Amino acid sequence: MTTRTESVDTPAGEARITWHTAPEPGPKLVLAVSHGAGGGIEARDLRALADALPARGITVALVEQPWRVAGKKVAAAPKVLDEGWRGVWPALTAPGLPVVAGGRSAGARVACRTAAELGAAGVLALAFPLHPPGRPEKSRAAELTGAGRPTLVVQGGRDPFGRPEEFPEPGGRDPYELVEVAHGDHGFAVPKKADTTQEEALLTITEAVAEWLARLPV
Repeated sequence: MTTRTESVDTPAGEARITWHTAPEPGPKLVLAVSHGAGGGIEARDLRALADALPARGITVALVEQPWRVAGKKVAAAPKVLDEGWRGVWPALTAPGLPVVAGGRSAGARVACRTAAELGAAGVLALAFPLHPPGRPEKSRAAELTGAGRPTLVVQGGRDPFGRPEEFPEPGGRDPYELVEVAHGDHGFAVPKKADTTQEEALLTITEAVAEWLARLPV
């Protein structure tokens, strides 16, 4: 695996891509994932994917939104996040491979909202914020079910932004799949007293994503 960082000018400002490139004989596709509103690409799930997937022929591109690159502490508005993501898309497709759009939390919402128009091969939604904590009536399920592309949701079993059992039944033309990370919170952290270790939780994520990507019709 080789790693390099690329700066990209977007209508929302300068974004940054950290490429974790699959070794020869070459990658099969690109998994592009962005961070949430409360952190950056150092998130444990994003790091785990970048460490594990290149060996399976998948290049992982970790995308930092312009607000994060600029050092701001508060995330931009959804419209601006979408602009930033659209702005990096040409760089993500430059290798000439199918690109799966993904992200965690707010980044997952961006991927869902823009996947169809950008021609993404699929959507990976990590810790999708189905609703604000304690406000299940403020559902964002329409963003998920309206992605228009094959979608995988990976959700912590105790995520206050939406537990797996709160998600609508998959259905329709492009039904999504959902994988639960036992005992995981919104950041996929598991309590020390849980019968699942942190390492096992991250392995659940990387194995589920790798298996799903292998089944994508790309």
